[in-house]
Amino acid sequence: MTKQTLSFSRTDSAKFFRTLNKRVNDYFKENNIKRTGNWKIWLKTVVMFTMFLLPYFLILTLDIPGWLQLLLTVVMGIGMAGVGMNVMHDGNHGSYSNKEWVNRLMGSSIYILAGNVYNWKVQHNVLHHTYTNIHGHDEDLEAGRILRFSKHSEWRKHHRFQHYYSVLLYGLLTINWAITTDFQQMYRYMKRKLSYGKLPNPIVNWSKLVISKIIYISIWIVIPMLVLDIAWWKILLGFFVMHYVAGLILSVVFQLAHVMDEAEMPLPEESGTMKNTWAIHQLKTTVNFGAKSKIINWYTGGLNHQVEHHIFPHISHIHYGKISKIVRDTAKEFNLPYKEYKTTRKAIVAHFRFLKQMGMKPAMS
Repeated sequence: MTKQTLSFSRTDSAKFFRTLNKRVNDYFKENNIKRTGNWKIWLKTVVMFTMFLLPYFLILTLDIPGWLQLLLTVVMGIGMAGVGMNVMHDGNHGSYSNKEWVNRLMGSSIYILAGNVYNWKVQHNVLHHTYTNIHGHDEDLEAGRILRFSKHSEWRKHHRFQHYYSVLLYGLLTINWAITTDFQQMYRYMKRKLSYGKLPNPIVNWSKLVISKIIYISIWIVIPMLVLDIAWWKILLGFFVMHYVAGLILSVVFQLAHVMDEAEMPLPEESGTMKNTWAIHQLKTTVNFGAKSKIINWYTGGLNHQVEHHIFPHISHIHYGKISKIVRDTAKEFNLPYKEYKTTRKAIVAHFRFLKQMGMKPAMS
């Protein structure tokens, strides 16, 4: 990955974003509400953790048939993704609560999702939210040689079929966290001295990673093997199904926001300067989907309101539905784009259509 230092243009930065920020701030002041979460996010936290952990305890304590155990691992995967999108995400953005210890606690839920707080904050809060859709800087566009998400990435012959096989790989997201990704990321980020806040002590950081992985494997694999009187491979199958369901949900939700034809993927000038201001860059590189669906809004933790989230990452997702009209109207007033798909289905179709386009040999596309 390139280490070129990037900067965003300051032209118009005192107009669009200053106007938008004032209007959003006025909304919270006039309605006398906090920008962080309220009872709604606490209720969702209970629901998502129940969906995630209750099946686990039922499997360990009740004598239930194998088919039902497998079905419960699917429910656990849905709950696992729900915890990630609704609890962990807001916690690690500091938007869950106005109390820092609560944010740290909720953000730490990533450890039972197989991830690591330090790695996630660097990849997501620093690299993705700062350098959104910029090739060589936003790691969310990186998929090795297997998938091609950008016209700036090297094309290979097998990419012609990526719109078919990509969905099979999407489900491996979180299980990769558990096995390899976290170790690779920590090595890379610590070497580059990247951090979100104070750079952690290397020994402490690596110790947390190793210990958390040992605890994680003990909870989800070792304990079930000791308690349940079933074949070891069935336990590993259940573990895989849980992760695959969660990984598939999380991957698709993430991709619909940025890996789309409508989401620009601009490159910096030779000097390292981006054409637009940071806020305008977010408008051009981010797409909303299914914003009017109550179910999608509720379950995805507002991640279908990516435009609002990218411009105001420190505002809890429970407010995105309300401030979206302010963002949309202000963007229109400044003759700026506000990109969205009316339904999630249309966004999914558009995403795989874009993958097919990126899979074509560049000279042909």
